[in-house]
Amino acid sequence: MNHPADTDDAPHFLTVGDDARAIAVRVTPGVSTAEKPGVLWCGGFLSDMRGSKAQALAEWGARTGRRIVRFDYSGHGESAGAFEDGTISRWAQDALAVLDAETTGPQIVVGSSMGGWIALLLARALAARGEAGRLAALVLIAPAPDFTEELMWKAMPDDVRATLLREGRWVRPSQYGPGQVITRGLIEDGRSNLVLGSPFAVGCPVRILQGVADPDVPWQHALRLVTCLAEDDVVLSLIKDGDHRLSRPEDIERILAAVAEVG
Repeated sequence: MNHPADTDDAPHFLTVGDDARAIAVRVTPGVSTAEKPGVLWCGGFLSDMRGSKAQALAEWGARTGRRIVRFDYSGHGESAGAFEDGTISRWAQDALAVLDAETTGPQIVVGSSMGGWIALLLARALAARGEAGRLAALVLIAPAPDFTEELMWKAMPDDVRATLLREGRWVRPSQYGPGQVITRGLIEDGRSNLVLGSPFAVGCPVRILQGVADPDVPWQHALRLVTCLAEDDVVLSLIKDGDHRLSRPEDIERILAAVAEVG
């Protein structure tokens, strides 16, 4: 489908959910076929589709004639909604709605950090609908499945947990900008979306890029994901000096090469 207003300055909006939230979407026009699948970008927690990796992917699509779809989760970037209302279920619903409305045929889903979890939930949702063939591949960048439980709740001191349970929210300091509001709803909803408890299959090739020097998602977390994907074609690339963002020029080249390799 064509959207004449799709420019870097003018996203179009997709209405999602019972609350009719407006999800901002940008499309790089191009080919999306079985031989050359389109690409869906799923960003990270508190990130948006105009970040360096997402922009680089869109530019790659423009150069190669490949269709790239980017969006902002509700409460992120240019999409409507309050961040504090967000949950993993809500953001996964956003991603599935964008996939359904904006793409046709097999897609390569590129998920960064939390987007890696969202990508795995997309695979689960599509399999439940009998549409596993919609996934050509997953490219996961410092994937953070189950992070609300494994990397947040389990790492919180007792006083922080008590604050979260009592007040329903806690502001976590962030080196990337203003403090991050963590809500009790986010933590509790995350528990209904955990994927690392037992082996599962996504039914397509998976490429994982993980920085060994990542302070937010330990490289061992990526290894745990690999062990859960025992039935799939999985390649894990560890970048010795890579941080969490993996946004350096050489990191972006690795990401684009992974996308090109699987599609």
